[in-house]
Amino acid sequence: MPKWIDEIKYDLGFLKSHTLQPQWFKIVKIFILLFLLAGYYFLFGLPKTFLFFVTFILLMSIVHFTYRSKTKKYTRNWLDFVINKDGEEPKRIGKYYYPVIILNATIAYFISQLLD
Repeated sequence: MPKWIDEIKYDLGFLKSHTLQPQWFKIVKIFILLFLLAGYYFLFGLPKTFLFFVTFILLMSIVHFTYRSKTKKYTRNWLDFVINKDGEEPKRIGKYYYPVIILNATIAYFISQLLD
């Protein structure tokens, strides 16, 4: 169990410190997710919102662990995750990552709508 805690701490530390996006952008993404979940709740109710959220988180976890694995804990280039030449700071993400977020949200939407 302590190994899992260390890995989670590593990922959270990377998430806080990376320069792939400005700090304000990270905060805006959280508010966009909260706004969308609130709207989803008012349109479709709590059970569908919960199913949407759980499905989306599971799908995004797959994406997260794929990126984490393929980049060797964010130290190597893979797809749109590009490391600067000095090997320290990542400099780009988005070309593939953000379309996958939209695809996962769409899949989560359709799965949540199956609930009746």
